[in-house]
Amino acid sequence: MLGITPRTLRFYEDKGLIEPCRIGTTRVYRRREIARMQLILRGKRLGFSLTDIAEFLDLYDADPQHLEQMRALAERVRMRIDELEAQRDALDQTLGELAKLEGEALARVHAHEPEAKRAVG
Repeated sequence: MLGITPRTLRFYEDKGLIEPCRIGTTRVYRRREIARMQLILRGKRLGFSLTDIAEFLDLYDADPQHLEQMRALAERVRMRIDELEAQRDALDQTLGELAKLEGEALARVHAHEPEAKRAVG
């Protein structure tokens, strides 16, 4: 359903992020656990650490209105946006420098191409 391997499920269970019910030796994942897994997967996809995700889940459990969770989530999301924007700025700068270097290298190649062709011809 969620595309998660049994090994991943056991890992998240060992970390205390999910607590499936057991019937004998079979793990049963109810709606609550599926919702938690969706939150975990979304958090991972957005670049949050398992520690951050565990804190979100704890807040979710502690606050029936989820207000504290939403405040904490908004703060962490803002921090993640700031990190990604800083990375984007650094990438833009690097791309600009690489484009300039490429242009300089190609200009040198083109400047010497006629000489190379004359030497061969």
